[in-house]
Amino acid sequence: MAVPTIEPHLRNPAEVAPTDSYRPGVPVWVYRGGAWCAGFIEACSARAAMVTYRPSGSRGTGVDTIFARDIVARADSDPLLDSALG
Repeated sequence: MAVPTIEPHLRNPAEVAPTDSYRPGVPVWVYRGGAWCAGFIEACSARAAMVTYRPSGSRGTGVDTIFARDIVARADSDPLLDSALG
C-alpha cells in the first residue's frame, strides 16, 4: 500500500481499525504534522496506540500517542525505520 492520500478526519469510521487490533512491531502509517509518516506500533490499548514514527523528510524518529483514525496499516518498507526493528 502506498502512502494514504486521505486525511484522517475524512476516513469512514466503519473502515478504521481499532487501535487494539494492532500488535507491537506492526508497521503503520501515522498522520502527524499534516502528513502520513512511516511508523510502527510500540504498544496499544482500546483507546490509543503509542507509535514510533519517522517525521517526513527526517532521518530521526518521534514517539507519540495516536488515536485510531490517525493510523493505517503499512505494507511498504521504510529502510531507515524498519531496519531498527530487526
